Amino acid sequence: MRAALPGAVPSPNIWNSPRVYELENAAVDPDGVIEAAMAAVRGRAGAHVLDIGCGTGYHLPLFARDARRVTGVEPHAALAAAARARVRGLDNVEVHQGVAQRLPVPDASVEVAHARWAYFFGPGCEPGLAELERVMRRGGVAFVIDNDATRSTFGGWFRRFLPDYDPEAVERFWARQGFHREPLTMRWRFARRADLEAVVRIEFTRAVAEEVIAEHSGLEVDYAVNLWWRAY
Repeated sequence: MRAALPGAVPSPNIWNSPRVYELENAAVDPDGVIEAAMAAVRGRAGAHVLDIGCGTGYHLPLFARDARRVTGVEPHAALAAAARARVRGLDNVEVHQGVAQRLPVPDASVEVAHARWAYFFGPGCEPGLAELERVMRRGGVAFVIDNDATRSTFGGWFRRFLPDYDPEAVERFWARQGFHREPLTMRWRFARRADLEAVVRIEFTRAVAEEVIAEHSGLEVDYAVNLWWRAY
């Protein structure tokens, strides 16, 4: 974790286990529910897309298909290097090591911002929101994807993992910031049971992970998320 820049919000799952997290990325939302919901609000065609907390750059090639320009920002040095390797050869993509509170892009230069399970978790992320105000162009849209702890199988696991989490307080926070909420239900779908179990073990404490593995069979998990979005 020392490889991350000061001010970064730790992400132990991907920071400590990037190979396992790659399995999780591959399993998330095989039906494209999140992608379709974002496209219905604001498409990426011809846009400058900013991926905040891009990790190993899993989503950058997808964004590059129709965006004019894609910028990935990642605070962890090793992950940023992996992201650069992933997009090598894509002329419209660049990756910077940076944090949400100090985005390495010019004022009013971004049409679509994307943050998926990264930094923007509710109260405490105000410095990053101030940076969005700086970098977003008029008419641009910022998307934040995070867990919906009020429903779904995964939501129940999340509440067990973080019993003090207050989803209503988080919802009030985003409403005060001018964001709209779109509740979505997607799923995890794994090719192998061992992959599902490995991902569960990087997402939760050992005790919760072993409980989950023992009680949940199969290769799929229904998973509720909130898509928060704001037009600038």
